[in-house]
Amino acid sequence: MKPTRTTGSVIALWVFGVLGVFVAVLPLLAGPYAQAIGRSVLTYLILAVSWDMLIRSGQLSFGIAGFFGLGSYAAVMAGKWLGMAPILTLLLAGVVVALVAAAVGSVVLRLRGMYFAITTLALAEIFRIIIRNWNNFTGGPNGALLSGVIFGGNAAATYTLMLVLGVLAIAASEWFEHGKMHFALTAIRNNEVVAKSSGINIYRYLLIAFVITSAMQGVVGASYAQQFGFVTPESSFHMNYTLIPLALALFGGMYTSWGPVVGAVILGVLGEYLKLYIPYGHLIVYGLIIVLVLLLMPKGIVGLVRARMREVSHD
Repeated sequence: MKPTRTTGSVIALWVFGVLGVFVAVLPLLAGPYAQAIGRSVLTYLILAVSWDMLIRSGQLSFGIAGFFGLGSYAAVMAGKWLGMAPILTLLLAGVVVALVAAAVGSVVLRLRGMYFAITTLALAEIFRIIIRNWNNFTGGPNGALLSGVIFGGNAAATYTLMLVLGVLAIAASEWFEHGKMHFALTAIRNNEVVAKSSGINIYRYLLIAFVITSAMQGVVGASYAQQFGFVTPESSFHMNYTLIPLALALFGGMYTSWGPVVGAVILGVLGEYLKLYIPYGHLIVYGLIIVLVLLLMPKGIVGLVRARMREVSHD
């Protein structure tokens, strides 16, 4: 008897779940170096998931680095000037970035297509310039230092923190994918006129998605800053925090929670491996792999697997 589509999906879910738990727990057993790689992978994983959550509405954002950097500075400034506990600075950073995103989004979310994309890219640069020139508060071009790092630099504890944040990000993405947000954002992406005629408040749903995903990026930036204990305008607002998450989501597959996760795990680990052999050229190989995947598998790894599963279920 051939497995039905439902049976195949359940089996795939169990296999994927077991592998996911194994991959998540493995760094805790492997030592500090593996945990450092795991933290890096989880950082970009969360950024990729948050970007994918917004792109489901059809709004292409290049502002990830901007909100990541704002979260980094919010956490460090709270620790430096207010003496706030490191773990609490993450929550404060999320709130600060959410408020900024709400204010900015009330204006920029009226734009569409490349106009929105270019505006978000410009906003990231505006944030960086403001931070760089606010010498008395942020430290200006030299940045700012914390007196210590979160959990005293304990590698296992900081990895666990990032793992918890990663699980929460995936849970938020699943909520987007299986609730009212999914239908609203999909309708907006497909045809705004039809969506509006169906009673969907386009502006409201876009603003909710923009605020939530921006806050997620801010919290990740805060956790990253707390792990290293310092921030600078150039490092905290670096374009890698925009470009790499986009690449991971495209590689794994867009419009799904698990595409960015698969992309982050595969390319994140591969990137660290390539650094050992070609320290200054690994990004070239990284880019070539992504280009080949996009040409041969435009729906990404997860899209290809799902297509194969559908073919098997119909045989």
